[in-house]
Amino acid sequence: MKLTDPRTGAHRRTLEASREPEVAAAVATARAARPAWSALTPRERHRRLTALADLIERHADDYLAAECAGTGKPVTEAANEIAEVADLFRFYGGAVRAGTSPAAGDYLAGHQSWVRWEPVGVVAAIVPWNYPLLMAGWRCAPALAAGNTVVLKPAETTPDSALLLAEHAEQALAPGVLTALPGDRETGRLLVPAGCDLIAFTGSPTAGADITAHAGLTPVSLELGGNSPVLVLPDAPADTWQQLAAASTYNAGQSCAAPARVIVLDETYEHAVTALAAAMAERHAGRDFGPLNNPGQAARYDRIVARSAARTALTAPGRTDGLWRPAIVLADLPADDPAVVEEVFGPLLTVQRAAGLDEAVALAESVPQALAASVWTTDLTTGLALTDRLSAGEVWLNCHLAQSAELPHSGRRGSGAGTDLSTLALREYQRPKTVTARLV
Repeated sequence: MKLTDPRTGAHRRTLEASREPEVAAAVATARAARPAWSALTPRERHRRLTALADLIERHADDYLAAECAGTGKPVTEAANEIAEVADLFRFYGGAVRAGTSPAAGDYLAGHQSWVRWEPVGVVAAIVPWNYPLLMAGWRCAPALAAGNTVVLKPAETTPDSALLLAEHAEQALAPGVLTALPGDRETGRLLVPAGCDLIAFTGSPTAGADITAHAGLTPVSLELGGNSPVLVLPDAPADTWQQLAAASTYNAGQSCAAPARVIVLDETYEHAVTALAAAMAERHAGRDFGPLNNPGQAARYDRIVARSAARTALTAPGRTDGLWRPAIVLADLPADDPAVVEEVFGPLLTVQRAAGLDEAVALAESVPQALAASVWTTDLTTGLALTDRLSAGEVWLNCHLAQSAELPHSGRRGSGAGTDLSTLALREYQRPKTVTARLV
């Protein structure tokens, strides 16, 4: 695999893509390491995960170089994400120690029963290129804390931070507890039926469907992207447009939960288009956000924009060479426009109009994805009522992309099935065992 820097297109590294021998060896290594790791007390796993977090922070400059070279992220964005990953390993180390007590009780006469939550075994974590280290943290931290070992398959274009993480995990945890498996899509296809006990996948719906089809009876946890609706009411806060512009261009819009479809009422439509375009014009590609990650993603983004029937396209200043794409607002477009129904995954916002709140909700719910959404209004009664009507797994009120390790992130409908973040994510990587003892 020839890896390039998306900022310059320059060749930066060559790696061999893992194939069947490497996949089998990685799974076998994780399988061999599992009994000793899962036998550790939660207190000891916490200690080792904290040591891994310390290593991440101690080598933050190395992670920063790896993330920026693979993704083109601005330094500030990447640095914040590295800090979040260290926090995740500390959080889940503590969470597994504070886990809820097993259920126990006398449910049958003369018997006592209780439930133990046990690790599933070996977890295959397949993560995308948009947040290489952060998504590895989202998947690996709860899986490891729960007592599993992990085979981590990073995206083809961004293996650098995963390899570094596995190196530090060997030092802090134990050999084989976290193994990085660099490779391409074929590597992922080989890993799915390779004998792991759970497949944790974050990526596209097409790839997720393929994994599900080939996983057989192996459980699968899926996060398959989003196409977030944004309901902006006439009484929205004054900084709404600036907040949406910043959120939609963070990571060049390559975020599953990024705002995507702005929906406003008829009476404020013209003002909304003008105000949003002005806010987006302040976000410059090459200054405020990075490039798209790879040529395939850039080509897909360009196809969606070219096929759009929008009658109004307002483009912000910024770089347009190579993989760089400027911020764009598309308006006056049909409900079935490609830029509306597909997850664009770039620095772009569409604007749609609705006659009233019922139509606004219907537009919000009109696409297959249901990962995230936001509502913007100073009328909290109306705003909270609208959060109830939106079926996304995460809904924000007067903010967007505000996330914390303590709060769950999950998809519905075409956005997958599974939970990341919070103590609830521990259950993704555990299975219950009921034990019933006869007392007489």
